[in-house]
This record gives sequence, structure tokens and C-alpha cells, in this order.
Amino acid sequence: MAHNFDLVIIGGGILGTSLSFFLSHLNKSKQIAVIEQAKQVAFHTSGRNTGKVHAPYLYNPEKKKMFATAAFHGYEMWKKYSQINDLPFKEDGVIEVSKDKKGTKVLEKYLKWGKENGLNEDEIKLLDKSELKKLEPEIKCDSALCVYKDASTDYSILTKSLMDDSKQNGIKFLLDTKVTDIKNREGKWKITLNDEHEIFSNFIINAAGGESIDIAHRLGIAKNFTDVHFRGEYWKAPKEYFNLTKTSVYSVPEFPDYPFLDPHWIIRVDGTCEIGPNAVPVFSPYGYDRTENIKEFFPKMLEMIGSGARKAIFDKQFQELAINEIQSSMSKSSMVERVKRFLPKIDPEKITEKGTAGIRSSVINEKGKFVPDVILMEDSMSFHILNYNSPGATGALPFSAQIINQLNDKGLFRNEKSDSNCGPWKFSEIIEAISS
Repeated sequence: MAHNFDLVIIGGGILGTSLSFFLSHLNKSKQIAVIEQAKQVAFHTSGRNTGKVHAPYLYNPEKKKMFATAAFHGYEMWKKYSQINDLPFKEDGVIEVSKDKKGTKVLEKYLKWGKENGLNEDEIKLLDKSELKKLEPEIKCDSALCVYKDASTDYSILTKSLMDDSKQNGIKFLLDTKVTDIKNREGKWKITLNDEHEIFSNFIINAAGGESIDIAHRLGIAKNFTDVHFRGEYWKAPKEYFNLTKTSVYSVPEFPDYPFLDPHWIIRVDGTCEIGPNAVPVFSPYGYDRTENIKEFFPKMLEMIGSGARKAIFDKQFQELAINEIQSSMSKSSMVERVKRFLPKIDPEKITEKGTAGIRSSVINEKGKFVPDVILMEDSMSFHILNYNSPGATGALPFSAQIINQLNDKGLFRNEKSDSNCGPWKFSEIIEAISS
């Protein structure tokens, strides 16, 4: 199976596959491969989320500028790509509610952020409870932020379509294939796959999501960072609740500096409804079950204790929040009650079926603080995308184009045709839009 590649992308989530999509149009003479350890692309986090195409109102335009910019442009790009390829994309909006005056102050801040990030007056509005009652009579709150430029989709389907496009342009996808070793051999990467096969590459892009920090560490990169994994769980609502609201409903997070989100009321693109996700600390990016978490418990704890993460995990507030999330995992009522606070009509006894859980990985720096934005690190032979979280799926297309342009500017992996058409877009026009 030995083969030489110009570039290998590690990770077949929505980010790695978006990178392959653009590279397949811009570098058709290059040998490029995407390595994904699951049997299909978007098998983990990319396909196990709420399926929302997020408007950029939750993101501080100073601290999360890159995410906010990507989300703003990603909305229109996914809309266009979905229309051309007849893929699911429903412009249904979202409502963020507050239960008290303190929460309303947060919504006022979100309104400001949303406008600073590009949303106009018709796309985001703050309503008081009487105004909202006319639109959504079942919601109980103090005030609500109505965001009309928000949509629902299925990112598994979108990612699969991007893979098909990439393969048609010559990208090789190695599915069900795990990177088990990486060594630098005379100016090339020797990559061992599934402990038996070897391939060689001039350059690596690390887009491995929950394993991106581990891969960076293998290559001597980002040693001052570590990660913590959180499993987000969902409960499916019965059909009698499918018309409870017209749109998905989120609530203001009580502790925004931590990756603990109060569960939402989610209307998926197919019309089904769910409650979730919570954020249960786990010990593996694949810690869906007890067996995997027990296996990785001691290695992960040793890693965290030996890094800045120990300051976070021994923080009293973090521990209290983590315990609350564990309780929400053990008790369905504990989780459903969080949504019942703003949708009192929900009866926990009628919620009986679990949804699909997903795992999000958050990066902690040497000071024990959660890093709010994406981290980009590189050397002469590799580029690493770390801490790529929400709204990662929303912004995957423009963000990937920006990364490829950055590599081109640095001469690390030069595009042959920077003005090429990439599906429905001209690459230069994407770069111009996200740079303005």
C-alpha cells in the first residue's frame, strides 16, 4: 500500500472534507489523500450535532473574530451549495431566551455582537415577553432574541456530498483507516496506518477534531495545550410536541467561560424535535460508552494533571458544573427540566427515547483557561487546526478556503489556479469576501 502523496489531510470531518473540496479544484495535479479512521466521513462530531447553520450573534467579534466571520459567510455558502445539489437546508431561524433581567442584558450584548458581525436589522431583533407571546405562545421568558438568519441542515449529508465532489477531482479518501504513527524521514512524513501500512507525504494538514491535539503533540507542536472532552446527549421528543414551537429555542448560558451549555429545544431539518445537548466530561474523543472511558481514564487524567488542565479540573466551580452535567446524564428529568423552565408544557414522562450523542473537545492553555477561539499552528512540513468548535460546521467552507489561501501566501502549499471555480464559487471571490 506504500504510496507517495504531496499532501495528507488527517481527519474526514466536515473541516477536513471541506479542505479537500477546495484543494481538489485548485491542485488537480497534486496527489492528495484524506485519512479518516471511521467508516464514513462526518461520523463523529461533524454528524452528531444540532444540525444548525448558526448566525454569528453568540461570538465576541474581538475574541472569536475568525469563527464569527466564517459563520457569517458560511450561511450563504451552505445555502447555495445545498440548493445546487438538492440537499436539506431549511431557513427556520432560532430564538434565544432569557429568564430574568440578567439574562436580558446578555441578549442585549448578543444583539450588539450580531450586528457587529454583519447581521442587519431585519435579521436579528430583541423582543419583550409580550411581543414574543404573539409569535410563540408556549415560550415562557423575560425577553427573547429572534434571529431570522439561522437554518437547519444535516451536516452528515453535506459532508458526504463534499467528499463525492472531491473524489471526482482526484482526492483519495482512506476510510476506516487510523493513523498509528508519524515519523519524519529525510524530509518526508512516514505515516503508518492501522499499524501495518505505510504512506509518505511532503506535507500534513491536521484537521483531526478530537484527536488534533494528540497528533500535534506527536509532531512536537502545541505542547503547552491540552484538551478536555465533553459528551453531548440528546432526548427525542414525541410527535405531539413537534408543533410546540415554530423554531428552535436556546437559553442564555449561565457560565459562558465554560463549555457547559444549557440544553436547547431543537427542531431538526426533518421536523423532528429533541432536547439537548448537555456536556458530560469524558476521557476520550470517542467516549460514547463506559468501556472506552474506563480504558482512557488513567492516561487522560495523567495528561491533564501534568498540564494546565489541572487548574481547570481542580477549580471548584468547574467541578460543581461537571457534577451537574453528570447528573443530567444519569437523570432524564434533570436534563428535561432545564428546557421545561422556558417550555413549561413539556412533560418529562413523555420523553422516553434517547437521541445520538456527540463529543466536543475543548482546548485548555497552560494557565488552565479554556481557549475561546480556534488555534492555528504550523511548521515547515505541517499545519494544525486545533480547538475547531462551534460554529465549526457552519463556517467550514469559508474557513477552509481561508486556510488554503494562508498556506498559499506562505508558500507552504502553493495553489496552481487561485482564480479557479470551486463548485459554485470562484476561489478569489471567497477570499475577497472573508477578508473584507
